[in-house]
Amino acid sequence: FSRMVWMGLLVLSPFLVSLVGCQHTQNSSAPTHPAGEQSPLGTGNLSFPWSRLRLPRYIVPLHYRILLHANLTNLSFTGSVQIQIDVQNNTNWVVLHSKGLQISKATILDQNLSHLSEKVDVLPVLHNPSHEQIGIFSPRVLSNGQKYFLYIEFGAELAEGFYGFYKSTYRTSTGETRTLALTHFEPTSARMAFPCFDEPSFKANFSVRIRRSPEYTSLSNMPVIKTLKISDDLLEDWFAASVKMSTYLVAFVICDFKSVTATTSSGVQVSIYATPEKWQQTHYALEVAVKMLDFYEEYFNIRYPLPKQDLIAIPDFQSGAMENWGLTTYRETSLLFDPLTSSVTDKLWVTMVIGHELAHQWFGNLVTMEWWNDIWLNEGFARYMEYISVEATYPDLKVEEYLLHTCFAAVGHDSLNSSRPISSSAENPTQIKEMFDTVSYDKGACVLHMLRHFLTDEVFQSGIVRYLRKYSYRNARNQDLWDSLVNIKFKTLLGSIYLFAGEHLDLTAMMNTWTLQKGIPVVTVTRKGSRLLLRQDRFLRTVLPSDSIWPTLFLWHIPLTFKTDASSSIHRHLMTTQTDIGEDVSWVKVNTDMTGYYVVHYEDGGWDVITKLLRENHTALSYKDRTHLIHNAFQLVSNYMVTEKVLIASLDLIGYLRLETNTVPLLEGLGYLEAFYRLIEKRNELEVTHNLGKYILQFFRAVIDQQTWSDSGSVSERRLRSEVLALACHLDDPPCLERARQNFKDWLQSNRTLSLPTDVAETVFAVGAQDDHGWASLLHEYNISLSAAQKAKILFALTCSRDTNKLQRLLELGLEGKVIRLQDLSSLILMVARNPQGYHLAWDFVKENWDSLVQKLQLGSFCIRNIIIGTTGQFTSPEELAEVQLFFESIKEQVSQLRATQVALDNVKKNVRWVQRNLEPLKNWLNYQMQ
Repeated sequence: FSRMVWMGLLVLSPFLVSLVGCQHTQNSSAPTHPAGEQSPLGTGNLSFPWSRLRLPRYIVPLHYRILLHANLTNLSFTGSVQIQIDVQNNTNWVVLHSKGLQISKATILDQNLSHLSEKVDVLPVLHNPSHEQIGIFSPRVLSNGQKYFLYIEFGAELAEGFYGFYKSTYRTSTGETRTLALTHFEPTSARMAFPCFDEPSFKANFSVRIRRSPEYTSLSNMPVIKTLKISDDLLEDWFAASVKMSTYLVAFVICDFKSVTATTSSGVQVSIYATPEKWQQTHYALEVAVKMLDFYEEYFNIRYPLPKQDLIAIPDFQSGAMENWGLTTYRETSLLFDPLTSSVTDKLWVTMVIGHELAHQWFGNLVTMEWWNDIWLNEGFARYMEYISVEATYPDLKVEEYLLHTCFAAVGHDSLNSSRPISSSAENPTQIKEMFDTVSYDKGACVLHMLRHFLTDEVFQSGIVRYLRKYSYRNARNQDLWDSLVNIKFKTLLGSIYLFAGEHLDLTAMMNTWTLQKGIPVVTVTRKGSRLLLRQDRFLRTVLPSDSIWPTLFLWHIPLTFKTDASSSIHRHLMTTQTDIGEDVSWVKVNTDMTGYYVVHYEDGGWDVITKLLRENHTALSYKDRTHLIHNAFQLVSNYMVTEKVLIASLDLIGYLRLETNTVPLLEGLGYLEAFYRLIEKRNELEVTHNLGKYILQFFRAVIDQQTWSDSGSVSERRLRSEVLALACHLDDPPCLERARQNFKDWLQSNRTLSLPTDVAETVFAVGAQDDHGWASLLHEYNISLSAAQKAKILFALTCSRDTNKLQRLLELGLEGKVIRLQDLSSLILMVARNPQGYHLAWDFVKENWDSLVQKLQLGSFCIRNIIIGTTGQFTSPEELAEVQLFFESIKEQVSQLRATQVALDNVKKNVRWVQRNLEPLKNWLNYQMQ
């Protein structure tokens, strides 16, 4: 016990209710004891009254009144919180969350703000650090059906890192360091800033007051309604009471930033905040945010419920962005756009991230998942709404071309045995953090895309509006979404199925196969005359049928679509074992435009028919279908149910790309060849590496030669330019290297004032970084640049050096966190690991600095996950696999809860088997091509 708690117990001894050994396990039961029973004071007389990770349900918070005073000089804060609580079971205890806070006073008041007992105004506080909980003991029973006020005073240091109430700094162009304080609470860190009921279902209203020095501005979820002068050097901002929301959405920032402001058509005030010298980079984000809020109000047919929406670019921010209601926070690369240094890809990224966070104001904030096991209801929807919103508001950005890649990323993860169901159990903070992954975001979005196409746009939109209306300011589960979608009161025709109020479709049964079991199906298609025979299996890339972990039966309810040359219409129905397509059909393409989340394998010469079609008449299929076919063909290379030599078939299939004019399938084919090259260049296979590089340059010669070193053309053309020239220079293509070197020389001679074309700047920098002077000049520019977009390009270029001493220096700078910010450490490690000279270096660095990395980035964070998976992702030998297994075994206690280690091992096993199966055929195929 602290001295304060011990003194409290001395005062309280006449009133104590005995709670020895009271370890309740049911949420419904309240810690209490028969009224009137007392016991003499003893050190063992109060034990922590609750043993579960989840809080008891018998006390519900209604309204928080929070006062915070952050001292940006000594980097600490003090505060108080008064929580109005509703008691729903007789009890002597209030159990809530607190982490790292020094509690100096706790008391409970009645509805008249009077102490429950005249003799006691300080109550004992027990701590359970392993569960991040505190228990406050009331000598008088809190009665069922009554409301009380819990009042707590507390203090702490501003946190290091990226969670809770933490400090950030930025440096001005004159070299001055300035400090700000801000919050990031999702998923379980509000408890680091104030004691609270830190679970999503405990929604409440929040009234925030912040004390600050006059030179700073304070921001929170709601607008300031008044400012009081406490003293000459201290002001107190009072913010309007919030709507009902979860603790993880509460936010406050104390900073000296500048802003730009505009108003939406419905009167919502939108402001973009950034450091004063980056203020000019905020204008594009303002335009996007206003457009997006207008779009979402119309699409959801629900007004945005707050009077304002602030978007703020934070110098130190681990995530891409965070959807705090009314005060969304962003990495600078996710919000700021500098026309001189930001590429078209940067522009699309900013637009999509804003679209994502503003979608959350409805999906997540207005309606929140009941528990973190269903976080996909927030993140899958927000990821999918990125595409719907950007397509509607910025059609020229061609965002629909990227949705395929979101689904491809999901397939890549989901085809490993270490994947998980979309809806998975998660209890402790580490497990909860791990839920923010490819499955929740990307697979969630792709399953929603499939559902939208199956139900039709109209039914889907009506159903989600119904869902949002019904559960506004409340919490929801998977089932609530399915119920909302099938209760649409009109008919829609789907092939031969009529849906009316869900009578002919058990949507719950269908969607449970996609959300409650892991993995993805592969549909095997066999042509038998006029019939199409269909079989589904689980698509796995990391186990053999002979392996003991080969799964038991997995079956999905698959909304099947297909197209043939005999009909211009798309056929749709729930998959059965066969379907009739007619005798006069020469080809069939299943999973039209990849609206379905499944892989397709064409058996018995089916791939030969597809390859012939692509060579003779590729435009008979849409660009999405062509891209999907390339993706599926190469995915099947690693699938052990497929016995044919599919690598050669896949390489033959992309032969048609010489005729391709659409950038999306071109980049898909190029991407696989590049992936093979990057795997093989890290092995001592000089002949194969040389021949594959030579083949890629020969095959794509015409495309490479068509590229201009400029920013002209459509978004698709500009994206192709960036990718193609980057790869050509990496493959040491002489014309590419010559042009890049000249551009870099011109940039250096201009004293780095020349504006390079943004689409090729990264490639120019990467080539320039190969000599000592170029590398040093880039590091200097990185240090002083005010453009986050340019800094990202330069950092990538610095990691392209072939000098291992330079790569080692970068890793050390990243760990130090001054020149290269800690927020960029995980991506820096991955970029070094991508370099053939750096991939063992990066892995050794992770092993040597593991404890430090976990301390700085937090176990369970996506940064640690990316480091684990990314640094091992290029290993291809049994020896490397054994080394990875050995290291994971050495940190087993730490990572036993993490899925990421299993994903990493699956990836390495997949690579080892890929090389064993495909290296020799690839070598022979290349020798034949080189003749």
